[in-house]
Amino acid sequence: MIIDSLQKLNPFNVNKRKKSKIYTDQIKLLSLHHYKHCKKYKKIINNLKFKIKNKNRLIDFPMLPVRLFKKFELKSVSETKIVKRLVSSGTSGQELSKIYLDKENANNQARVLGKIMSSILGSRRLPMLIIDQNPKITDRSTFNARVAAIYGFSMFGIKHCYLLNKKNKIDYLALNNFLQKYGKDKFLIFGFTSLVYEYLIQKLLIGSIKSNFKNGILIHGGGWKKMEKLKVNNSIFKKKLLQKIKLNEIYNYYGLIEQIGSVFIESSKCGYFHTSVFSDIFIRDKKFNILKHKKRGLIQLLSLLPTSYPGHNILTEDIGEIIGEDNCKCGFKGKYFLVHGRAKEAEIRGCSDIR
Repeated sequence: MIIDSLQKLNPFNVNKRKKSKIYTDQIKLLSLHHYKHCKKYKKIINNLKFKIKNKNRLIDFPMLPVRLFKKFELKSVSETKIVKRLVSSGTSGQELSKIYLDKENANNQARVLGKIMSSILGSRRLPMLIIDQNPKITDRSTFNARVAAIYGFSMFGIKHCYLLNKKNKIDYLALNNFLQKYGKDKFLIFGFTSLVYEYLIQKLLIGSIKSNFKNGILIHGGGWKKMEKLKVNNSIFKKKLLQKIKLNEIYNYYGLIEQIGSVFIESSKCGYFHTSVFSDIFIRDKKFNILKHKKRGLIQLLSLLPTSYPGHNILTEDIGEIIGEDNCKCGFKGKYFLVHGRAKEAEIRGCSDIR
């Protein structure tokens, strides 16, 4: 498997020429695989009159609008092989994305996420504070994006402590016990961005804690839709954490539940998200033409992980821009980019024309 060979590489040390060859071959193979095993994907490709077996450029392979995962059950394995179902987070009444994983796909996602995060955090597992409740799952085969993230990232920590009690209130007894035991050395903090902001910045009572968070390493992602309403950008978010709890080492991640595992990490040295060897990005205009670097448009994401569902080539509903490739000052190879928030409905309406 290609994932096995890529696991041996530094995920942020593969240049454009080498990566381009890998992706042209692998996206073709994945497209053929899903064409063969997913009836709905096959129908889409046939409607587009696209010939996967032809010699195609990487940018020409059809991308699925992310909203299709909300409207249809897209899976490339039989029902009996599905071991886990993921659903996106959302408010009541919203359509949710549905992702189906077999054992192989689930294992690859965990392995790749581990490879990406160990390149940032190292191989040593640290005590971990999770800015959420302890998930009480009755149906362990179904996860929403928030719970899936907790379980996925919790494997990088030990001695897990959940900040919130059953009533969604800060458990100061548990927090102080955790900080007293582990706060003098490096420890991990994980949570959705909006929850980190709500509980560590807005609601945390400094007078009720016996230590600060200066030795913490925060990993956070998602929840930016709420942050936009509060007019809190990434820079303000970091400044407030430093001011209130002396937290300085912060890693934002960007990813979709439709491509869970192949996340994009924001380097603390440069402030940009970076592609790894397991994922790639293009930026498209309103007519879906490829845009040059430093031009804002719709984000298209590629991943080599999805085999049990056709999530390998997705057009998101997010706006971003690629800043450069292979030359970031932080030393990471690959493309580095910014995410500017959700696209307006008018910018994505053409994506829903596929039937």
